[in-house]
Amino acid sequence: MASAVPKLLLLVLCSYHTLVAHAGGGRSYTVLSVGSLNKSDSVCSEPKAMPSSSTGFTVPLRHRHGPCSPLTTKKMPTLAEKLRRDKLRAASIQRKFSAAIGAGGGTFQQSDATVPTTLGTSLDTLELEYVITVGLGSPAATQTVLIDTGSDVSWVQCKPCSQCHSQADPLFDPSSSSTYSPFSCGSATCTQLGHNGNGCSSSSQCQYIVRYGDGSTTMGTYISDTLALGSNTFNNFQFGCSNAESGFNDDQTDGLMGLGGGAQSLVSQTAGTFGSAFSYCLPPTPGSSGFLTLGAGTTSGFVTTPMLRSRQFPTVYGVRLQAIRVGGTQLNIPTSAFSAGSIMDSGTVITRLPRTAYSALSSAFRAGMKNISGIPAVALVFSGGAVVDLDPNGIMLDNCLAFAGNSDDGSLGIIGNVQQRTFEVLYDVGGGAVGFRAGAC
Repeated sequence: MASAVPKLLLLVLCSYHTLVAHAGGGRSYTVLSVGSLNKSDSVCSEPKAMPSSSTGFTVPLRHRHGPCSPLTTKKMPTLAEKLRRDKLRAASIQRKFSAAIGAGGGTFQQSDATVPTTLGTSLDTLELEYVITVGLGSPAATQTVLIDTGSDVSWVQCKPCSQCHSQADPLFDPSSSSTYSPFSCGSATCTQLGHNGNGCSSSSQCQYIVRYGDGSTTMGTYISDTLALGSNTFNNFQFGCSNAESGFNDDQTDGLMGLGGGAQSLVSQTAGTFGSAFSYCLPPTPGSSGFLTLGAGTTSGFVTTPMLRSRQFPTVYGVRLQAIRVGGTQLNIPTSAFSAGSIMDSGTVITRLPRTAYSALSSAFRAGMKNISGIPAVALVFSGGAVVDLDPNGIMLDNCLAFAGNSDDGSLGIIGNVQQRTFEVLYDVGGGAVGFRAGAC
């Protein structure tokens, strides 16, 4: 049995000794079996996902590289590449938030339960992980799009396209849709694009551009058309019709659906039908499915924390992390270490913590790994008393502790998608709260 200790300790150092989580709610340690945390899923498992809302509308959500994905190319990027892109995204988020603070309005305030009327922004790379299927146009053309809480502007690749990446579905052809309508350059919608505006075409059609932190871009005509989400349709949905791009390579997805807090996001545009609340559940592994719900119901069954917003950076949804528990014991971290605040982000993979908090967590986790019965349980404690006991799949990424430290305590924290796995994460924009419901998928 003594030989098991070095193997467990090596987990913190991203060793090649692989483990898979089996159990754990409420335990100080999570029991693991050797051999499969790093194992790729080859068969789609569709366990019954359990959205909390019976009044909203739910669509399946899948990992883009997993066997449940509708995409034809499912090759998983290496851990090194995934973490490299993740670092770029996190740095871009923190840089833009710092710039917003410098502009005089970036500090977080408790949500005033209003939907912003100005456009937000896009955060970073398109190395996002989760996709949904929608229909665009009349008749509806199937499109497989990424979801991102860090973006407001939605877009798909369109005909004609001078420079597009390959994708699973046919390019969206606006000329085949009877409900397609481009915005004029003088329209209020075009003006509202702000820094995402890109002038006029020769036919006076509004042009958009979105630049991501890894250097990739998408540009084209800003249009409206019918959006179909299952049996629900929405007229005059606004999105970008991308005719040229760079930096996406062999992406396979058809575009992106923005779930941010700005006026152009899917959430804001459908608020008149479903209300300003949505939720999702990110599946525990690429081989299983989750869901996205628009019009999420009450907060019953959730632990909740106040939602924080920034007037200068309305895209993001902020929360206040206050403490961390490892193995059932709260770590000795000064409250001031968390003063910069954090955001919830579906696109960042691993959680970014203040340097002081990360040092305490990594030290406690390393010490806890000496217990050969399993890995220590980890819980995040948010303002308002919300205690989120992470699922075992939300603690480790491959063989690594799925957290990273910021360079200091003054940088924005980010709650990444690994830590959100298996929870229904509720964004109650109208009610000014973020909620967590365990075991939803």
